[in-house]
Amino acid sequence: MKLTVNLQEKSYDIIIEHGVLSRVGEYANLNRKVLVISDDGVPKQYVDTLLSQCPQGYAHIVKQGEGAKSFPVYQELCQKLLDLNFSRTDCILALGGGVIGDLSGFVASTYLRGIEFIGIPTTTLSQIDSSIGGKVAINLDDVKNIIGNFYHPSAVLIDPDTLKTLPERHFVNGLVEALKAGLIYDASLLTLFETCDPKTAIDQIIYQSLQVKKAVVEQDEKEQNLRKILNFGHTLGHGIESVYGLKDLLHGECVAIGMIPMLEDDALKQRVLQIYQKLGLQSDIAYDPDDVYAVMKKDKKVQGDFITVVKVKEAGHARLEKIPTPDLHQYLKSINPI
Repeated sequence: MKLTVNLQEKSYDIIIEHGVLSRVGEYANLNRKVLVISDDGVPKQYVDTLLSQCPQGYAHIVKQGEGAKSFPVYQELCQKLLDLNFSRTDCILALGGGVIGDLSGFVASTYLRGIEFIGIPTTTLSQIDSSIGGKVAINLDDVKNIIGNFYHPSAVLIDPDTLKTLPERHFVNGLVEALKAGLIYDASLLTLFETCDPKTAIDQIIYQSLQVKKAVVEQDEKEQNLRKILNFGHTLGHGIESVYGLKDLLHGECVAIGMIPMLEDDALKQRVLQIYQKLGLQSDIAYDPDDVYAVMKKDKKVQGDFITVVKVKEAGHARLEKIPTPDLHQYLKSINPI
């Protein structure tokens, strides 16, 4: 399957194909210097498969987790590119999950003011959502994605076979973004979760989720209006993730918690909770409103004295609501996640 993100001169293809990891050269020029950036949670055979296709290939493996999205690791990677004399005609391959995609893309966007990078996502989270859209970033002082850029890959190559080695928790973690896509834009995804086994329907889930992301990004690349709906569940979710999740909870798990209080219809909320139960996701966590509020005040979505949240009353339709930041603290204390 193939999708094209149409952004004029920044357009790029998304290839969804079983076994494409061993055929990257069919879709990308590997006859140049190539740096494969990955982490120690990605199976070594995936790195070796890529390097075997690159005559001038190098690999840099970082420690798995959000800690990799930091200034020290960013500097380490830039130094590696400098030491290897990478030029603007060379390339980075981002092999891994959302953390690797964010980190690699940010390095690519800033080294020599921009070199090419290709996304090769290996997790459900990255295959369903984070590998496309052009948002690249690192964290600062436990505030997630606060240092970043809009910088698109030249291609995204998705091999669903890589999900076979993914731990169950990480597999489910990424499915939350597909559920989000169903709630904000394509209600048939919600039905798919209710009627199918996600493991057997994963190709369709990936494809439909990317269709949602593609449609939204094409209409609003720089998140001026419509693209803000993709933040559904992320405002509260990122607050929880920054306080607790960078060490204990995964991104999708925090987003799942963040979506529930933003559902404005009780029947829809019950549908979502039943899907959570099916997937083994929790819908609530005991969090300190003071700590979460302190982080949310630094959120990128804060503009002046307001923060924009996304709410859903009917599956497939989202709306934006501005909440005064002075009232945000009280709002966090008052919402009931379940």
